[in-house]
Formats: sequence, C-alpha cells, structure tokens
Amino acid sequence: MKDLFEYQQDAIWIKEYPIHYAGVDFNSRMTVIRLSNGNLFIHSPCEIDPSTKVSIESLGKVEFIVAPGYYHYFYVESAQKAFPDAETFICPGIERKKPEIEFDWFLSDRPDKRWSNDFEQVLVRGNKCIWEVAFYHKATRTLILVDLLENITDETEDISWTLKLWWKLVFRMWNNPKPAPEYQLGWQDKKAASISLQRILSWNFTRIIISHGDLIEENAKEVAMQAWRYPLGFSNNLQN
Repeated sequence: MKDLFEYQQDAIWIKEYPIHYAGVDFNSRMTVIRLSNGNLFIHSPCEIDPSTKVSIESLGKVEFIVAPGYYHYFYVESAQKAFPDAETFICPGIERKKPEIEFDWFLSDRPDKRWSNDFEQVLVRGNKCIWEVAFYHKATRTLILVDLLENITDETEDISWTLKLWWKLVFRMWNNPKPAPEYQLGWQDKKAASISLQRILSWNFTRIIISHGDLIEENAKEVAMQAWRYPLGFSNNLQN
C-alpha cells in the first residue's frame, strides 16, 4: 500500500491501495479533500491502518466520510473506527447491498450545505446495475469519480493478467477510457443518464481523479465525453 501523497497543494491528497475483487487484482484510490473550513472530507476510504490514520490526522480533523458508489463502501467501517466523530454519507443503494452499514445521510444531487462552497455534485442515474455520486471540487477544477470512468493502460501498475484479458478482449477498455463494465451492461434509461452526464460536463474541470487506472490530467472533458458517448447518445465518431 502506497503512502498518502499530496495531489493538489494544500487541497487534495490521494492514497492508492490494492484490491482483489471478482477474481482480479487491481488498484483503487482514496481521496482526501481539505474543505474551505479547514476540515477533511474522505472520499471512498481505504482501510485506515495506524500509519494512514496518522497521515490523515496530520492534515486536520476528519468531518465527513463518503461512500460515493455501489462498490466503494468496503472500508467505511474502518474509517468510522479511525474517525468516530465524522459523519458518514453514502450513495443510495448501498444500504440495500449492505443493510448493516451505519450512516448518517444519503448523498443526493445537491451538496450538503456544509460543503456547498467546495463541491458541486450529481447522482448519476439511468443505470440498473450501478449508481454513484460524482463530485466536482471547484477550487482545483477537479472532477472526482469512482467507476463512471476507468483508465487502465500499459502504464498502469499492479494489474493482474486476468483483468488485462477481460479489459482487452471483452470490454475493449485497455488504453481506452470507459465506464466500468457494470455501467456498460446496465444503461437502461439513457435520457436520465444523459441528464446526469450533461450536468457533469457543464462543470469546468481540467483533471479527473478516478478510482481505477491512471489519473486523467490532459483533455479531461474530451476524454469524458468520448467515454460516455453511448449514454449521451453520441455516435462512435464523436465530433467536439
């Protein structure tokens, strides 16, 4: 497990960590954001071991723990134990997958008033398999996603051969940013999905933090538009 590192000066920190899911190995990311009030917002927490806890506490007080998507709640309990005074927000649907999860609030299309100066957010609708809440950090112009975009390439570290096989031959996602397979298999209401995605594209982001694969730091909006062309109703030959 890598150390927490500063991604945007005095504003965003990231920690990468390995996961094993559905028979494949790859990495995920936790993102820690300093809010305008000085407190911290933990997005998609990893397991909070003693070293990670110390690193986070050195940055400030954790005010919020956020489980932003259907598959990004596994370490919420670990974060809650490490930071018992923090409030927990979850993406709708997690409470059905994990009924025993303890939380304070559901995430929605509107940011909580306590972080509304820092974020825009939207609940991505229209998929029968998976939901998530996308966040836009206004101060750094950073879009923060979990599974709505994956970018696994020849440069991505710690990828198992089984994932490489699936991503290359089945889902055509190798060196080709796309939503997670669950998204690709589950677009049910393209109109609802398009409304959510168009709202994301209205934000003025220049980079994208994603949970799986390489960060997107060039032509971020164009990459997102291309990746989401199917639910947006665009043709394969997207014209910008």
